[in-house]
Amino acid sequence: MKRRVAISILGTTLDLGKREDRWSRWRPNVGLCQQSGLFIDRLELIHDNHAEALARRIIGDIETVSPATEVRRNLINFKDPWDFSEVYTRLRDFARSYTFDPDEEDYLVNITTGTHVAQICWFLLTEARIIPGRLLQLSPPREREPGENFAGTHRIIDLDLSRYDEIAKRFASEREDATSFLKSGISTRSAAFNRMIDEIERVVIRSTAPVLLTGPTGAGKSQLARRIYELKKNQRKVSGQFVEVNCATLRGDHAMSALFGHVKGAFTGAAGERAGLLKSADQGVLFLDEIGELGLDEQAMCLRAIEEKRFLPVGADREVSADFQLLAGTNRDLGEEVRKGRFREDLYARLNLWTFQLPALRERKEDIEPNIEFELRRYLEREGQNVTFNKEARERYVAFATSPQAVWNANFRDLSASITRMATLAPHGRITVEVVADEIRRLNSFWRPSADVSDADSSIAELLGADAAARLDQFDAAQLAAVLRVCREHVTASAAGRALFASSRLEKKSSNDADRLVKYLARFGLKFDDVTRRNAGGPVTGLGGV
Repeated sequence: MKRRVAISILGTTLDLGKREDRWSRWRPNVGLCQQSGLFIDRLELIHDNHAEALARRIIGDIETVSPATEVRRNLINFKDPWDFSEVYTRLRDFARSYTFDPDEEDYLVNITTGTHVAQICWFLLTEARIIPGRLLQLSPPREREPGENFAGTHRIIDLDLSRYDEIAKRFASEREDATSFLKSGISTRSAAFNRMIDEIERVVIRSTAPVLLTGPTGAGKSQLARRIYELKKNQRKVSGQFVEVNCATLRGDHAMSALFGHVKGAFTGAAGERAGLLKSADQGVLFLDEIGELGLDEQAMCLRAIEEKRFLPVGADREVSADFQLLAGTNRDLGEEVRKGRFREDLYARLNLWTFQLPALRERKEDIEPNIEFELRRYLEREGQNVTFNKEARERYVAFATSPQAVWNANFRDLSASITRMATLAPHGRITVEVVADEIRRLNSFWRPSADVSDADSSIAELLGADAAARLDQFDAAQLAAVLRVCREHVTASAAGRALFASSRLEKKSSNDADRLVKYLARFGLKFDDVTRRNAGGPVTGLGGV
């Protein structure tokens, strides 16, 4: 059995007991040691030097009613017991210096005595686990039989609110609302995706640390970033605005000026001051999409702005401040970019505290149907027309959309465009089998490389060189083009391998999809990193065993 330890402030009013009739009135700290079923092994009694006599009397009375209870006196002098800063600081210092042993002792913090300020401070210290215990509330006896003591009653308050059914249900409902909000109200069915969104909800509500969203283009990073901002604003976690910038559009001096602002005359054409995007995001959320495209100089300044909340506008000699939460998005493997010297290791370390990878649409096939409904709702809001599928058309479209034929190169952008086209062409607001058939042909045409010199052919030529590409058999060229396309839609070789070997991997007891992909690319003298960064430095030499 753990020893039970109570921490309590001496009540200079409630515990007062000079008179001989003190045994006929309720005194919380004496009553604490008289509670039925709540034996106190040790009482840590806090008082100031002005209450020395009262403390000795209360300790003597406790020894009378509970001789086995050890009472330790703790002297804390408050200049002003109603000054929140002073009271919290002194009680926190007491807690920090106290040797807690939760494995051997159970701690109860009495919030019955002391000023209201002290009671609030006890709550904060216990809720933050600076004091690893529970709160204890004492109450005087309502009715008392003759000869009965004045112990009163007690209630232990556990700050693990999940233990309280009604509160737990309310919290669970609020969290479900928040995660649904992040998913734009879409009833997604992917268990892995739902777990990720649930974790994102907990992180963005409890933390102001940077969050990195990775995943292929069109996976929904921008939309999720905006929903994160709206959730934080609804929860009153931020008061500023949402500022989004695509870092791929920032180049040279324009990048520095756009991000950090400039002063008048900082460079040719700087006719006036510019606040910059970081300043515009003050007290709000800044979303740096495609952050892997930022130059190294901009990365260095961003790191300082994140850590110190201060930065220097272009041409300025005085720093400005901006306090924002950073969300960053990328379809690159930033770890690999660090290894290649294209991304700062210190900035990556700062961003990598919370990293969430959004899967491609074809990796969430169970969520395609709910997203079809979402896109139809968006069409209704946008165009004012309610469009629905007939049963056969819906079944046919869903079957195609979830089949291996549907590669969804642009992920949700492809799906959104597809639903918009069908809704626009639907006769009398009903998407028919004929409309679906036309759309399937259209999508297959979009996704199928042409027999002429296509993007895929150009890609092979860029990677291998024109001569080596020309020596490839048509079979090998078609297969390699398909593999290159999948590689560029994924951040890592493992993710690309899972997509390429989705069926055969299920028949293996253990599979290393990344290794299979790496070995395939090696036949052509290629590496995964060469494939995912086009035009990085001319053709790759050394076309291997083809």
